[in-house]
Amino acid sequence: MNACELTASITAVANAISCRLNDEELNILALVLTQLGDTLATIAAQRSLCTSSEHSG
Repeated sequence: MNACELTASITAVANAISCRLNDEELNILALVLTQLGDTLATIAAQRSLCTSSEHSG
């Protein structure tokens, strides 16, 4: 899947979800998914740091 297909897919999913949730539910889901993304990015950065430390030391 290329970048354009990925972003189009994400947009389609967001539109499908937003049609089924009220504003409060949509806000909560957005916050949860943002936290999930931030946590996954933190884990990936930590893994990368540990991997580079193992290779250099």
